[in-house]
Amino acid sequence: MSTPPALAEALADGTVVLDGGMSNQLAAAGHDLSDELWSARLLAEDPEAVTAAHLAYFEAGADVAITASYQATFEGFARRGTGREGAADLLALSVECARTAARRTGVTRPLWVAASVGPYGAMLADGSEYRGRYGLSVAELERFHRPRMEVLAEVAPDVLALETVPDTDEAQALLRALRGLGVPAWLSYSASGDRTRAGQPLEEAFALAAGADEVIAVGVNCCTPEDADHAVALAARVTGKPVVVYPNSGETWDAGARAWTGRSTFSAGRVKGWRESGARLIGGCCRVGPGTIASVASALRTP
Repeated sequence: MSTPPALAEALADGTVVLDGGMSNQLAAAGHDLSDELWSARLLAEDPEAVTAAHLAYFEAGADVAITASYQATFEGFARRGTGREGAADLLALSVECARTAARRTGVTRPLWVAASVGPYGAMLADGSEYRGRYGLSVAELERFHRPRMEVLAEVAPDVLALETVPDTDEAQALLRALRGLGVPAWLSYSASGDRTRAGQPLEEAFALAAGADEVIAVGVNCCTPEDADHAVALAARVTGKPVVVYPNSGETWDAGARAWTGRSTFSAGRVKGWRESGARLIGGCCRVGPGTIASVASALRTP
């Protein structure tokens, strides 16, 4: 497979399709994700399953695979007895799994790999990534994020996905850790209405990345499709950058019943509206599978 153009160049030319949820695809294949490491556990125990999940999305029409490193941290792996060298190897493996899937496809279009950098709260595995405000300073958060970002940057993914960021303190830390790594990134908040999950105005949150040359796209993920409708236009106006958007299905997680409730409000029809508002990286997050991504790809590639 030939080397794809830089992702930033592709965004300047048009719209790029992201994949869907890694966890729901792995669960659909029969894997138990109840562990604190979530999908990252399979990097150690069954990396071929991760590759297969990426392959399903590429074959459905996705142009970008987001790696299974969202919950992969030195601290999280240490709790399972994996040392720093082993954890670094698993972080690097997350990128290689996506690259392997790209090599296995029969498609001729360009494909890219986005190395996921989840928020600090993902490592805690207690839902705090949807609240933010961990009680840590920007400097402390930067010290947490930079080592794994350095490891991921060393294996040269096409882009770092700084994703599901719940508040502006963590965004500042991630942007500081990004400097000098030599890899572009997108910055994507988890939002509720017109605010971050921690309650700050999204307008202020997006503005943090406006002057960061390393950031090639700004937007939201892991929110409802309805929240995405508002956020896309706002991110485009505030930053002047391409917008990234990949919301959940719209269903609601009932923590007590440990089940999803409600109905999906994610439809391929609304993605054209996101594109018209400035979105250039469009896909799905939790509960959005290959079938929906196929519909998204079809909608975005239809004149």
